[in-house]
Amino acid sequence: DVLFREGQTLGGHVTYTPRLIAMDVNGSLRTLRQEGCLYDPGGDISAVTWDGSLMIHKESPPAKNSFLEDLDNLETLAVADVNSSQPGYSGLGGVASATSQVSPIQKDYKLEGSVKVWSDFLRIHLHPRTVSVIHQYNHDGEANRLRAFDQGEALLQGLLLEELEDKLHFFAEECDYLQGFQVLCDISDGFSGLGSKVTEMLQDSYSGKGILTWGLSPVSYSNSTPVKELCHQLNCTVGTVHLARNSSFFCPLSLRGSLSRKHSSPTTFPLLTYDPSLWYHSSAVLALALDALTLPYRMRNNSTPMHQVAETLAVSGRKVVAAYGAIPFPMMHGASLFDALSSCTDALPWKPLSTCPEATDGRCYGQLVTLKGFEGQRLTRSETPTWS
Repeated sequence: DVLFREGQTLGGHVTYTPRLIAMDVNGSLRTLRQEGCLYDPGGDISAVTWDGSLMIHKESPPAKNSFLEDLDNLETLAVADVNSSQPGYSGLGGVASATSQVSPIQKDYKLEGSVKVWSDFLRIHLHPRTVSVIHQYNHDGEANRLRAFDQGEALLQGLLLEELEDKLHFFAEECDYLQGFQVLCDISDGFSGLGSKVTEMLQDSYSGKGILTWGLSPVSYSNSTPVKELCHQLNCTVGTVHLARNSSFFCPLSLRGSLSRKHSSPTTFPLLTYDPSLWYHSSAVLALALDALTLPYRMRNNSTPMHQVAETLAVSGRKVVAAYGAIPFPMMHGASLFDALSSCTDALPWKPLSTCPEATDGRCYGQLVTLKGFEGQRLTRSETPTWS
């Protein structure tokens, strides 16, 4: 809940949106409106003062996939359900139909061939101040692509900087207790430079707050060439240096296995099947891991502040940390954590998520372990050991 905020529309409806500022290039929203759909900005009522002929150019919006269509249908049914529950309205049929239509959202969607951007599978609503579009660069095509670190570094100025500061102050000033900031950016392209300038601004404006930065990179790229691969490596290298310098800690996240030019096998999990070549799959695995990694400072009770998490891991100025995960953790129903770890005789169950192998010489300066999704399971063995 600490990542979400409660608001209210002009009509008095309660909204629940993430405290998020998202910056992406032109063409990355597709069916998603930049201002969202919770707050209706109203139509353009400005008068036309031009007396000459007008030529209007329209572009058809991209078609929504079956998942987004079902979300729209369920939301329409939910609104009808709320209206039918108001006094003076007997709409039992509407309630029954809404209940009967909940099942389609549980069906198995095959979106691997239709998902092109993150907004194609976005389920939550966004605040109007969340999305910022960088119109100088495009998401598709070969022209005007945000490929290099210095391109992104030069972006944060002028109107884009003012827009970011305005949105940042809006979300920060309404917080009762501001722990810090999570920064997620792609470090293999120009967003590594943009992210470095963002962390530098946060360090200058909110010194003392936690700045936890996660550098993301995909397993592979379509239509990649040796020159492009070299550019990706340079962006990752320069981005890591700059992002770590201005953050409380920096953690690269990728299933690539290695960032070197030599081919390496993607990270595999014994109990999980996914296609590493699909960003739609690999991003889901990393999102699941990130949800568990950030759990300590998102808990309602017994939480650990962000700055304390950073101090635990970034020991003696070593700000670059590595993440490992077991997805899912091999713990059978009814078993204990002790039994699950005891069964790992050959190797520990977690796999590297930061494109680096686990150190075998015991050099570990700090650790933070989270276990998620085992409510009601035993962490210790219940039987009493016998002594002879």
